[in-house]
Amino acid sequence: VQLQASGGGLVQAGGSLRLSCAASGRTFSTYTMGWFRQAPGKEREFVAAIISSGSSTYYADSVKGRFTISRDNAKNTVYLQMNSLKPEDTAVYYCAAGRLAYYSPPEYDYWGQGTQVTVSS
Repeated sequence: VQLQASGGGLVQAGGSLRLSCAASGRTFSTYTMGWFRQAPGKEREFVAAIISSGSSTYYADSVKGRFTISRDNAKNTVYLQMNSLKPEDTAVYYCAAGRLAYYSPPEYDYWGQGTQVTVSS
């Protein structure tokens, strides 16, 4: 599985962005998809995950109520809608795919290249 993240950019605090992650291959619908982020000098942290069917989602407490993860298995794409952005959301955002994966980076088998999100105050 190859993953290509896009949609990052510069936005003012309170604004919104929508990240996309396009996957290659026919097995996309069998993977849990996750979004992680990494700020300079910090470890990569979990943001959100969605199971293969899309029926269950998981969020970090820091983004709950502001971010929404979704997927379109027909388009092999997972999305992260980010609203009410804060300067502390600034990071490189990565999408990832895993068979039995939820919150931890080692649980994921495939990673995209990352897209920069910068939120100005």
